[in-house]
Amino acid sequence: MFDYQAQPNCLQNKTILVTGAGAGIGRAAALNYAKFGATVVLLGKTVEKLEQVYDEIVNLGYPEPAIIPLDMKGATAQHYKDMVSTIVGQLKHIDGALLNASILGELTPFTQISAQIWQDVMQVNLNAQMQLAQALIPTMTQSNSASLIFTTSGVGNQGRAFWGPYSISKFATEGMMQVIADEYEGSSLRVNAINPGATKTSMRATAFPAEDKSLIAEAEDIMPLYLYLMSDDSKAVNGQRLNAQ
Repeated sequence: MFDYQAQPNCLQNKTILVTGAGAGIGRAAALNYAKFGATVVLLGKTVEKLEQVYDEIVNLGYPEPAIIPLDMKGATAQHYKDMVSTIVGQLKHIDGALLNASILGELTPFTQISAQIWQDVMQVNLNAQMQLAQALIPTMTQSNSASLIFTTSGVGNQGRAFWGPYSISKFATEGMMQVIADEYEGSSLRVNAINPGATKTSMRATAFPAEDKSLIAEAEDIMPLYLYLMSDDSKAVNGQRLNAQ
C-alpha cells in the first residue's frame, strides 16, 4: 500500500468529506481525492485557506468541490447533523470521510496540564470526531462502499512523556475506530485509522521546532495510503491502524 498506484477515476462519482482541508495533510488528501474523480467537501475553520484549496482544485480541472467553514472547538452535535443534511441535500450521498483535523495543545509535564488545554484538545480531537462520526454513519451506510478514516499518531498507541492530552486523545481515537469498525463489520462501511508519521506540517513544526525539515516527508509523499483506504481496493480492510510511512 506504500507504493499503491491508484487507477484513474477510482474515486469517480464519490463524495468525500475532508476535515482540516485547508493545509497540510488535509489539503494534500483533498487534492488527491479530487484528482482521482471525487467531489470533495472541504471542511476547516479558516475560510481563506479553504478557498485557496477550492481554487487549486478547480484550476486543475477536477470536480468542483464544496466548502464548509466550521470551527470544531465550538461546533455542536447539531452543527454536524445539519452539515450532513446539507451535503446530502446538495450532493445526494457521502461515500468517504477523512477525519484529519486535530490540535496539538501544548507539550508539558503531566502534572502541569492545564484544564483548558485538556478540554480544548479533547473537544477537537475526540468529542468532535465522535459527534461527526455519529452524524455521518447513517448516511455513509447507504453507500455501496463507504470508507471512514480517523487520524491517529505515533503517540496514539505508545504514550510519550510530555505529550499528555494529544497522546491520550489519539489512544481514544483508535479505540473509537475499533468500536465502530466492529459494529459495522460485514456492512458496506469500513472504518480504519491512519498514522501519518513524521510529516512536514505546521503541527509538526510546533512540536519539533529544531528538526531538520529536509529529513521528513512531505504531505504528498504519504498519499498512497490515503488513496488506498478511500478507494474500493480496500473494501476488505476494516478496523486497522495503518502507518503511512
